[in-house]
Amino acid sequence: MDLLDITNKLHDESRQGEVFETLQSANQQNSKKFYIESYGCAMNFSDSEIVASILQGEGFATTRNFEEADLILINTCSIREKAELTIRKRLTEFRVTKRKNGTLIGVLGCMAERLKSKLLEEEKLVDLVVGPDAYRSLPGLIQEAETGQKAVNVLLSRDETYSDIAPVRLDSNGVCAFVSIMRGCNNMCSFCVVPFTRGRERSRDAHSIFAEAKELFNKGYKEVTLLGQNVDSYYWIDENNNTTITFSKLLEMVALISPELRVRFSTSHPKDITDDVLFTIAKYENICNYIHLPVQSGSSKILQLMNRTYTREWYIAKINRIKEIIPNCGISTDIIVGFCNETEEDYLETYSLMQYCKYDLAYMYFYSERPGTLAAKRYEDNVPETEKKRRLQHIIDLHRIHSLESMQRDVNKTFKVLIEGNSKKSDAHWFGRTDHNKVVIFPKANATLQKGDYTNVFVHECTAGTLLGKLVN
Repeated sequence: MDLLDITNKLHDESRQGEVFETLQSANQQNSKKFYIESYGCAMNFSDSEIVASILQGEGFATTRNFEEADLILINTCSIREKAELTIRKRLTEFRVTKRKNGTLIGVLGCMAERLKSKLLEEEKLVDLVVGPDAYRSLPGLIQEAETGQKAVNVLLSRDETYSDIAPVRLDSNGVCAFVSIMRGCNNMCSFCVVPFTRGRERSRDAHSIFAEAKELFNKGYKEVTLLGQNVDSYYWIDENNNTTITFSKLLEMVALISPELRVRFSTSHPKDITDDVLFTIAKYENICNYIHLPVQSGSSKILQLMNRTYTREWYIAKINRIKEIIPNCGISTDIIVGFCNETEEDYLETYSLMQYCKYDLAYMYFYSERPGTLAAKRYEDNVPETEKKRRLQHIIDLHRIHSLESMQRDVNKTFKVLIEGNSKKSDAHWFGRTDHNKVVIFPKANATLQKGDYTNVFVHECTAGTLLGKLVN
């Protein structure tokens, strides 16, 4: 799933695998409390905000301490084996609290459908299992679980978008927020479980997206990230006006809310991103010059086995087109090495493509077979793990060089930075990002600045992952 690999970099000052936030203070007096952890992609974090809204409406308040919760929820990820192992470990840890306090434990999201029987019956780790399209049924499922019954709803929907539910913002920085624009995926990439765990693609009402983004801006938020498994395939028909809204038009709608509202999006599929989208980015200063364009492999043979529906040459042409229309655009990617039948020659094609593209940021993994995917059914996972790890380490080493070079190109330049909060290491420094999605740390020399402000920063130094600067008078 392309969306997974950009998640923890979108808001890495505030999200590191789990998310908790105190809801409105009035609700803290309620007798029932819930605790939620989210793993995996940005869509999972966005879904947790929908779940929080539904539970708040039922009288629940949130807590940061799972030991005092009446309900513990884990919003899960099935994309890689490591994520599932982490979630199983957490469920085992929560079982102690369950035995002590009678706490209900629920699993949400992508693991729900695939592992419901094991989690409920064989391992007896949870009391309720809820799929991504069934969050509206949570109140009833909780009541059912409270009677001692195992509660399950993993039905997928062809039309659920939760467009009428106002998410409770679990991100505490008050500056950046996710806005879901679509759900599901129609791309049957052979390594990916998303079409089976999140269902078919459907786009959300454009007017509800616009209204949500505008409300966020009115509340003081300065950046929204439009989310979808493949945002470029967004397509919604306004029947009242007989108008078709494509992703480029939606981008423009949100950008026009205010020039003070930054707009990002994730994730783009190389086969679907259009010139219209690129020209819209170039037209509006507040649409960030940053595109996450997963390639997965540099070998046309492996891309065909992955069912990515483009070739190496086609992808390179798309990269060239982006740089032509948006010369200073930041580009990141996802890469999988060691996919089924990948030879050394195939791997070296990925290596050489990285040398050509020189990504600003890359999320790199070795292939992990996921049960139920087309690859698991069709192909043998026949690349030894030692070879997968060797190839992965080589491309990581290469990317470190490119990442440092990318940062070094920004030294002695001035950038408009959105302040997102204090630096992790020092309250005397601000943390922010450029519109190219690069982290900037700089001293709080101006006492009038605050979180959510834009300011100009001169970059005088860098590391491989961070720009260091000072305020411009």
